[in-house]
Amino acid sequence: MNLEEKRSRLLDYYRRTGIVKSRVVEKAFLKVPREKFVLPEYRDLAYSDEPLPILASQTISAPHMCLIMIEVDVLDLAAGDKVLEVGAGSGYHAALLYEMVRNKVFTIERIPELVEFAKKNLKNAGYTDKVEVIPGDGTRGYESEAPYDKIMVTAAASKIPEPLIEQLKPGGRMAIPVGGHVFSQRLVLVKKSKTGEVSQKNLMGVAFVPLIGD
Repeated sequence: MNLEEKRSRLLDYYRRTGIVKSRVVEKAFLKVPREKFVLPEYRDLAYSDEPLPILASQTISAPHMCLIMIEVDVLDLAAGDKVLEVGAGSGYHAALLYEMVRNKVFTIERIPELVEFAKKNLKNAGYTDKVEVIPGDGTRGYESEAPYDKIMVTAAASKIPEPLIEQLKPGGRMAIPVGGHVFSQRLVLVKKSKTGEVSQKNLMGVAFVPLIGD
């Protein structure tokens, strides 16, 4: 079975199980070649539903978690949204985000190896001018481009960093894993009202690498 067949089979499974709910997420999944964001030795596993090792003891999330976080009932991404991702990793999440909003995505990464890895992968997949990879401490956000309509965090914070809340536009949303121990983490949806009031909702249990600040 070739990679295209494996991707189609995985998408069929996601449709049946309700992981993929919207056509726009389906199109993003079909558009972004996950095999270009994994290490060469894991290329044949690009469409297995599991996290895979990348560099610096980090992982690329399982595909289902990437799609859950960009679905309409979580971030509610819309065309033209300005999006910040915290934790570039391989660059795959950021490419999916671009396909959802069709607007330049900003992604911040603290590990130098991964900054270069993400840039290389995004270039190879055709996203150089569509995604900007910024080296830095993701817990501080990226103030020079704030505010953001949506923020997606791909590592687990012990508590939600205040700068990220501050950089979220009124009416915006943030999806962030929260919790110290891997077995106690939860995906939290943060909403900021038009008047600036902040609310939080626990969505599900998750398992992410820790979010580390400088």
